[in-house]
Amino acid sequence: MSVLIDWDAGSLTPLRTLLWVILSAAVCAVLLPPRVSAGPGWLAARAAWRRRVIHTDALTAVRQYDGVSSHLVLRDVHGHRLELDPRILAANPLLWHELDTGVRRSLERGTLCLGADVMARLGDHIDHETVQAVFRASGLS
Repeated sequence: MSVLIDWDAGSLTPLRTLLWVILSAAVCAVLLPPRVSAGPGWLAARAAWRRRVIHTDALTAVRQYDGVSSHLVLRDVHGHRLELDPRILAANPLLWHELDTGVRRSLERGTLCLGADVMARLGDHIDHETVQAVFRASGLS
């Protein structure tokens, strides 16, 4: 849109076109949320230019950082790291189920040394939100 406006004004040059394209790409990269997907034993987040995958059945640490933008940081035994907004898990029960199953496997295998309490609190929070949503939908709240 910005290129068309600049072209209509008669001030579009190749350098300005390049700058508008770079600015547009930067805005898209910032505003597009990562796409999160999961499967048995893995969780992936794909941003604009890269994809990060962790093995949920081989987690070593789970940390939650609160503040303006609360996020989870997951690390696995292979050294992979994934940052994730907990609201994504609350909004998608299937993602939460895959992550929870992987965390339980990590606990069984003994690889998860840090963060079991974080996952328990997050699970309680997600369960509470789900129950409240069911009550609201059924008119009981």
